[in-house]
Amino acid sequence: MSETVVVTGASAGVGRATAHAFARREARIGLVARGTQGLQAAAAEVEQQGGKALTLPLDMADPDAVEAAAERVENHFGPIDIWVNCAMATIFAPFHRISPEEYRRATEVTYLGFVYGTMAALKRMRARNRGTIVQVGSALSYRAVPLQSVYCGSKFAIRGFTDSLRTELIHDGVSVNLVMVQMPALNTPQFNWARNKMSRRPRPIAPIFQPEVAADAIVYAAHSRRREVWVARSSVKAIVGNKFFPGLLDRYLAKTGYSGQLTQEAAEAGQPDNLFDPVPGDPQTHGRFDDEATTVSPQLWANEHRGTLLTLGLPLAALIAAMVIGVKPAAQQNSSR
Repeated sequence: MSETVVVTGASAGVGRATAHAFARREARIGLVARGTQGLQAAAAEVEQQGGKALTLPLDMADPDAVEAAAERVENHFGPIDIWVNCAMATIFAPFHRISPEEYRRATEVTYLGFVYGTMAALKRMRARNRGTIVQVGSALSYRAVPLQSVYCGSKFAIRGFTDSLRTELIHDGVSVNLVMVQMPALNTPQFNWARNKMSRRPRPIAPIFQPEVAADAIVYAAHSRRREVWVARSSVKAIVGNKFFPGLLDRYLAKTGYSGQLTQEAAEAGQPDNLFDPVPGDPQTHGRFDDEATTVSPQLWANEHRGTLLTLGLPLAALIAAMVIGVKPAAQQNSSR
C-alpha cells in the first residue's frame, strides 16, 4: 500500500532527492518549498518516477501556512504517514559579521521550520497513534564548525528539541516514531544560493556525497524505528571524535575549517541568495561538485543491513575464535570420534 509523505525543502538538494526516492515507492507526496519553479519541476519528476505530487509553496517560518499545508495534504491524499523535515537556510560568515535580522531569519527557517513541521505532523499522527517524523540533521549537530554558527546552532537545537519530544512521546505511550538522520557533506545547491559574506565561494567539507545517498538514508530511517541514523564514515568520525577530543577538534577546525569550506573562486558581488526570498529558476537536485561527490556509502549500506551482517558475523566470529584458541568446531569433533 502506498504511503502519504510530506517533504519540506523539496525544491532542491536532499529534499528533492528524497521526493524522488519516495516516488519510486509509488508514494503520494506533498512537496513543500518557497520556490515555485523548483517545486513544479520536482513534482513533474515525482510523477515520472511513479509517485503522486501535490505542490505546496510556502515559507516554513510561517506556522499557519505549515498547518494549512498539512490539512491540504490530508484532504487531498489522506492521512500523513511520514513527514520529512528538510528545509534550511544558512549564512557563510564569521559570527561577528552576521546581523540580528539575518541570524533570526536563518534560525526561523532551519530550526523553527522543523518545530512547526513537527507540530503539524504530530497533531495528526498523535490522534491516530501512528506515523513517522524524520528530522534531517547533520554531523554538525554534534560537531560545530567555523563560518556556520547559524546552521550548527539550528542543528544542535533540532537535536535537543527532538530528544526532548521523544521522551514525552514515550511517557505518553504514543507510538509515533521520531528519528534524526545525521548527514555528511552533500553536493546540494545550498552552496550556490546561501548568503555568503566571504571573499571566496563556499563548498562542502570533503568527503562529499551526492543527495541520493542522503535520500536513501531518509527512506531507510522512515521505516526502521531507529532513534538516529548516522550517514557515512565521515559523520561517524566527527560525532565520535567530538565525544573524546572536543578541544583538539576545536583547534584543528580553527586551522583548517576556513580553507576547507572555501574554494579558490572569488565570490560574485551581489550574488542572489535565498535567505529572505527564493532565488528565481529551478535549482535542480545536485550542486556544482559532481566531479568530487560519491554516490555510495559503505557505512550506510552496513547500517541498513546490520541485521544480516550480524547473522553472518556471529558464526564467522565463532569460527575465528575457535581457530585462535585451538578448539575444533563441533562437527569436526564429532567426526573424529
